[in-house]
Parts: sequence; C-alpha cells; structure tokens
Amino acid sequence: MAFSSGWGDRGRLELTPREVTGAIGDSVTVLPLVVALALLTEISLPHVLLAFGAFQIVWGVRYGLPVSVEPMKALATLAIAGVLTYAELALAGLLLGVVLLAIGVTGTLARVERWIGEPVIRGVQLAVGLLLLETGLGLAGEDLLLAGVGLAIAVGAILAGYKTASALAVLVVGVAVALATAGLPSPQWPGAPPVPPLEQAALGRTADGVFAQLAMTIGNAALATSLLFSDLFDEDVSPDELSTSMGATNLLAIPVGGIPMCHGCDGVAGKHEFGARTGGANVVMGVLYLGTAFVATATLLGAFPLAMLGVLLAIVAVSLGKSVRKSSNLALSVGIGLLSLLTNLGIAFLVGVVVYLALNRASKGV
Repeated sequence: MAFSSGWGDRGRLELTPREVTGAIGDSVTVLPLVVALALLTEISLPHVLLAFGAFQIVWGVRYGLPVSVEPMKALATLAIAGVLTYAELALAGLLLGVVLLAIGVTGTLARVERWIGEPVIRGVQLAVGLLLLETGLGLAGEDLLLAGVGLAIAVGAILAGYKTASALAVLVVGVAVALATAGLPSPQWPGAPPVPPLEQAALGRTADGVFAQLAMTIGNAALATSLLFSDLFDEDVSPDELSTSMGATNLLAIPVGGIPMCHGCDGVAGKHEFGARTGGANVVMGVLYLGTAFVATATLLGAFPLAMLGVLLAIVAVSLGKSVRKSSNLALSVGIGLLSLLTNLGIAFLVGVVVYLALNRASKGV
C-alpha cells in the first residue's frame, strides 16, 4: 500500500513488507543505547519510547524518506558511563536544540563545519566508542557466563550474515531472559514525565558534552546524512534542513521526558539495508515504539541481564570506533580518542579543533 504523505514534496509513504523489515534497521542504532540509558540512569523508558515513536512518525511523514531518529550518541555514552547526570543530559540536549535550530534556520552549517574538520569528527567518534567499550567491559565482567552467552549470540548473528543486527540479536535474547524472570508485563499508563533538576546540572560537564556532541551531529547527523539521502534516494535534503528538524525535536521532546535525539547516516543506511525506501518504515517503527512504551515496566527492565547489556555496549562501541579508519589524519583522530580517556571528551574535542586548524594553517603556508 502506498500513498502521498501530504506534507512536503519528496517521497511517498509505503506500508509494504520491505518497509516493515526496514524499520528494524533504525532499531539497531536506537534500542541498545536507550535500554542502557534506562538501566543505568534516571530516564523513564516509557516516556523516551513515546518521544521516539512520535518523532519517527513526524519526520517519516515530513520527509517521505526513511530518516533516522536516534539518540545523540556522545551525550548518551557520557550518561551511560556516569560522566553526565540526567539533569546534565537534559540540559545539554536543550542547549543543542537551540544551537541546531539557530544554525539550521540561518543556514550557517557549512561555516561551522569548516572549523571542526573531518579528522576531529572521527576522533570524537573513536572517543565515544572507547568510553562505551570501557563501560561495556565493566558490565560484562560482572557475570562472565551470561556475557559469554551474549558474545556467542553476537558471533552467531555475524557468521549467519547479519552483522548489522548482531547487537539487536543480543538485545532480543536479553529481553527474553527478562521476560522469563519477571513474567509478561501488564500494560501500564506511563503517567507524568520526569522533570530533570536542571538547576543541579554542572555547567562544565554539560558544556563538554555539548561540544563533543556538536561535532558528531554536524558531521554524522547533518552533513553525512544529507549526502546519503542523495546517494541512496537521489533526494536533496540539505544539512541545514536536518539541523533545523533536530533542533525542533530536542526542544519539544526533552520537556516531555525524551532524551537528546538526532538524525544519523548509520540509521538511514540501516533502514535502507533492511529494505526501507520511504517514510513508511518510520511510521511502522513509530507505532511499535508507542506500543512498547506501555509495557516497558520497571520490573521488566530490572530483570534485564546487565552482563548481556555489557556485550551490547561493546558491539555498539566497536561499530562507532571503527570509523576512525576512514580519517584523513589518523594520528590526529586517534590522539583525540586517547586524550579523551586521559582527560575528558570536551577537552579532547577542543584540543583537536586547535590542532586541526593549526595543521591546516601550516599546510597553506600562512
């Protein structure tokens, strides 16, 4: 079944089997991080799923394309690792919402991107991967037997030709273990959203998260996603347009219990690989998220095996970190990643920008 979205002039919405399978491609990116945040921080999983469901549908209809709606990975990783509190996570998301909306509306993304540079973006991705890997290994070490089961499931998925779905396979088994332990949950109304105590947020840590996430958002969620839409769908979606929609998403979602969200080329690629060609995949995934929000109870969440969560995070970490191989200045990118472990992600990002600009200046003989 196919029909026009009636909003925007790009693709159509199709509700076909390939759109249903394509919806899974974005969940590979979203669910592991969302479940980890719910287990290790104070976010409310039902409200986060409601926000993801709503904006999956909104942007699927708006663009008529399988646009990704996923967590802001740098901020999510810092929260999972315990570097950011829930209040700091929310405040960073709101600040980025304002910045991204302003950048998109004024069409200044290209000028901002020139100051950051591709090696810096790759370095931030590596840094996020290393932080996530450190957290994942720590959790996996709490129960080596369960961690081994999770690893075996991931390896099995990879050997069967489902490499991109290996993390999702571990997640599914982890949910099955939780269901076996806690039983089938009864549907529950999520209630009022949590209110993060923004006044308790440390501005220094919040700023570190904002700087690090901004680099990834500009590089991965705006510029790379725009290019991928052109390559895969022959559609012109400008980086500034994507920046505007991400800014609006965060300013609307976070006050109602959502987490910082963005688009992402990995999510778009995942949806395309699993068959999606229109915004119909977003509608399918959005409806599934909305339905799941009513059965994602605290009891079920508490029964999820943390050792398997550790394996999940390690898989996502490797997926994030391996992009450093594509860096045009591998030494700089690796240096940023290692510096983030010795200091923090914000300092590593700023040092990386300064070094990148100095190298550019030197290469031009200025």
